[in-house]
Amino acid sequence: MTNWYVITGGPSSGKTTTVNLLHERGYATTVEHARHYIDLQRIEGRSVEEVRGRQREFQCGVFAMQLEQEASLDPDETVFLDRALPDSLAYHRFLDLEPHAQLLDALPRVSYRKVFILDLLPLAPDYARIEDAAAQSRIHALLTEVYRELPSPVVTVPVLSPADRVAFILDRL
Repeated sequence: MTNWYVITGGPSSGKTTTVNLLHERGYATTVEHARHYIDLQRIEGRSVEEVRGRQREFQCGVFAMQLEQEASLDPDETVFLDRALPDSLAYHRFLDLEPHAQLLDALPRVSYRKVFILDLLPLAPDYARIEDAAAQSRIHALLTEVYRELPSPVVTVPVLSPADRVAFILDRL
């Protein structure tokens, strides 16, 4: 088992804010790869619409980045992950995409100390987020379903102030 803690939830649930606050407290953290992938594609001249319009390519790119990142982490180090490999399966289900073999092969080997699923906040659109409230809720439900299928313990984090969410998480490590 790794000493990694997953911070996940549907779009606009406060994941990145929570992870950033944990980072400010000195914890090792990771970046959200969907946003990172979009940012890299934008540097190469592609629009968000172009990137998100090719969902299979987008999901495969995000998964590849997540896989590489998790392979590079020290399993003994305490790390808070802004999403993790199983998120890819939830998004594949949401988009009705057949999961590729590499994703299905990786999932039985994932090992997280605990998974924190953040309850949804009101949807806050930004340059990378295209989901509406219905999609936000559906993705959140699929993430919960996927993580509950795994052996890692799952903790639901209620809507609280960002600082109180961090305290809630740290109290449950």
